[in-house]
Amino acid sequence: MSTNLKYLSLSILVFQTTSLVLTMRYSRTLKEEGPRYLSSTAVVLAELLKIFTCILLVYKDSKCNLRALNRVLHDEILNKPMETLKLAIPSGIYTLQNNLLYVALSNLDAATYQVTYQLKILTTALFSVSMLSKKLGVYQWLSLVILMTGVAFVQWPSDSQATAAKEHSAGSQFVGLMAVLIACFSSGFAGVYFEKILKETKQSVWIRNIQLGFFGSIFGLMGVYIYDGEQLSKNGFFQGYNKLTWIVVVLQVRYPLSCTWRPGDCCCYKICRQHFKGICNFSLYYTVNIDLLFLASGFSILVIAATFLYGYDPKPAGNPIKA
Repeated sequence: MSTNLKYLSLSILVFQTTSLVLTMRYSRTLKEEGPRYLSSTAVVLAELLKIFTCILLVYKDSKCNLRALNRVLHDEILNKPMETLKLAIPSGIYTLQNNLLYVALSNLDAATYQVTYQLKILTTALFSVSMLSKKLGVYQWLSLVILMTGVAFVQWPSDSQATAAKEHSAGSQFVGLMAVLIACFSSGFAGVYFEKILKETKQSVWIRNIQLGFFGSIFGLMGVYIYDGEQLSKNGFFQGYNKLTWIVVVLQVRYPLSCTWRPGDCCCYKICRQHFKGICNFSLYYTVNIDLLFLASGFSILVIAATFLYGYDPKPAGNPIKA
């Protein structure tokens, strides 16, 4: 594999994650005439798009044969209802998490959101230890301590936050912070739970994502009618939608594996995971892009350092060559 392809893959990951946070934040704060789009409907559309994307990937794996595709979907989903039902739990949690991210970015600036959201490294690590019996090394535990310290200092009030305080009241900032924290815990638990399911079964990750998308769209529609039913009846499902909204929907499509990432990330992530082990751990590329572009404060450097340290893999010293 060429070096150019490896770095191109890493660049795509950084671009996707950066674009998602910035476009989502901009779309939720943009002042326009008429009603703003409902974030709950965007979550539903992202789930439907995930189903469509994964069906195309299964179709490709079936050598572009419709009969083979139909057989795979029938055998792996319809004929295995209990296996399908296992995905209801992480799917509901992912749906909640996706809605919470919209709430968070509506009440926090992009930098504070992204730095604070790195606490999902901590929650994922803790759930991995408790649910998968994984063992963390000294460097990883140290990185988690540094991570918590960095996030805590980023949240500490400072004079530089005066401008942000004008845009968001203390109440809205608290709501955004709580949304991020809950999203971190839901991301950690759902990601580890999903990884546990993948390890215990032989179904492909694409089939699992179709099952996730199915339940996610159901849970999402329930949320639309429960929380936004009145606005939906007045202005319709696609109220406030524009080109920017559709870009957010496409970027929001997520492909979870150990943590949450998008279908477009799949091939790129595998390439980066293999060839950039020191810097492309399960959540590193989520940190380096926004944090380096929009440092919430000097203490966000601690968050970046913690993420690098978590993915640090010290190589054992080789045996000396005997003469």
